[in-house]
Amino acid sequence: PAGFAFGAGSRVECVLREEEERFVMQVKHILQEKGRHVIAIAESATMGEAASMLAEKRIGVVLVKNGNQPLMGILSERDVVRAVAADGAQALSRPVSSYMTRNVATCGEADTVEELMEMMTRGRFRHVPVMDDDKSLCGLISIGDVVKSRIAETLNEANSLRDYISAA
Repeated sequence: PAGFAFGAGSRVECVLREEEERFVMQVKHILQEKGRHVIAIAESATMGEAASMLAEKRIGVVLVKNGNQPLMGILSERDVVRAVAADGAQALSRPVSSYMTRNVATCGEADTVEELMEMMTRGRFRHVPVMDDDKSLCGLISIGDVVKSRIAETLNEANSLRDYISAA
């Protein structure tokens, strides 16, 4: 409507700011929605076994574990393609440990979705393992999970604003 301001200091902005301070979307909220199940493979498994697992489960990464170590590395579809491009079909008979990413960026359950988006953008990766306070693996977040949560958050904000305007 005419004369209705959304700029700095407006009533609508103040209401939205107050609401933002009450609830910040965190990694733990995404995990509550999607679950905490993680697909993992042993570092001694072959690349062929890893590729089969990725295809069968229709996933983009597997986490690499070894006994009591919670996270040895991560192997993505891209890693498989790069391995085959570099070493041909022989790569598929080699161990996952030969091609996995060892220095894995992780996040915590209390990290915000905004922080996670920034980390993923800066690091140019699509999957981030989630570690709990005890440094145990407790989930995996993909860029798709982040986008889905941001869309839901945006729709909720739009609905809240629409309700507020209707009530005024």
